[in-house]
Amino acid sequence: MSAAPFTTLTEFRDVLVAATGPDTAAQAAAEARNGQLTKPPGALGRLEDLAIWYAGWRGDGRPSLDRPQVIVFAGNHGVTARGVSAFPAEVTEQMVLNFQHGGAAVNQLSKAFGASMDVHALSLDTPTADFSIGPAMTETEVVSALRTGWEAVDGAADLLVVGEMGIGNTTAAAAIAHALFGGTAGDWTGRGTGVDDAGLDLKTRVVAEGLAANPGAIGNGLEALRCLGGREIAAMAGAMARARVDGIPVILDGYICNSAAACLNAAVPGALDHAVAGHVSAEAAHGAVLKQLGKEPLLALGMRLGEGSGAALAIGVLKGAIACHSGMATFVEAGVSDE
Repeated sequence: MSAAPFTTLTEFRDVLVAATGPDTAAQAAAEARNGQLTKPPGALGRLEDLAIWYAGWRGDGRPSLDRPQVIVFAGNHGVTARGVSAFPAEVTEQMVLNFQHGGAAVNQLSKAFGASMDVHALSLDTPTADFSIGPAMTETEVVSALRTGWEAVDGAADLLVVGEMGIGNTTAAAAIAHALFGGTAGDWTGRGTGVDDAGLDLKTRVVAEGLAANPGAIGNGLEALRCLGGREIAAMAGAMARARVDGIPVILDGYICNSAAACLNAAVPGALDHAVAGHVSAEAAHGAVLKQLGKEPLLALGMRLGEGSGAALAIGVLKGAIACHSGMATFVEAGVSDE
């Protein structure tokens, strides 16, 4: 475990600002190799771009993908007291036990694609404060969650997926999106776990109240994370930041994961250069957030489970891209004419 090199939000931002970019020499080598493989130019479509992108972040023109890591973070939200979810907060802890016992969808997908999987529950017995009346977290609380995320990352991993569990967190994600991207509360608020029309109206009002109660979050990524987010959302942001610093590529999951990513992106331009979007979920505003982040999803399968499940499934796509790039023969090696 690598101790997080920050104790304040300012220090956290400074760490992100200082992070270096991809290895341009490795990227150039990957591009050159891609041009010599036994296929017509561009025949593998986005798989070619993915392999070159991955090579740059791994510093290897002919990379492998052998140690993907999936981390699920769980947290409880005080805003659930407003009745914004179709399920009670107790479900968060129950699902954590399911993850730990290997019974969730993300467990199966992680196993299918050879990923290790870790679960971190963050103070489930102490929900965040109700953000509809004030900040969800103090700076100390949000920094603690960021540090948990940072320190959960395996430095030897060569790919990271972060997922979440937290009843009420689509409300938090909607509030963050509203704060960072503007529009109306209704533009960003969806049914989450399946609230009815009356529940959706209430949820939308709560999101609007959250912004009114926390005006400092508007346009400010780290304040949006502190005032409107949850511990699991902050932990995801911390893990993604660690991956950015260590050159570990990231596959983004759904709406909640992308709300965490949006906070990093708003805080430091380029903070998500090491990340691709695994999928677009069925949660109404996820596609709009991806457009704001400039990320084109790899998959569109109507998933809306969370947990990191969509991103875990997309590990297979990236593995396929790397396998083709690094395993295919060149024209010279295969004795095939490239004329």
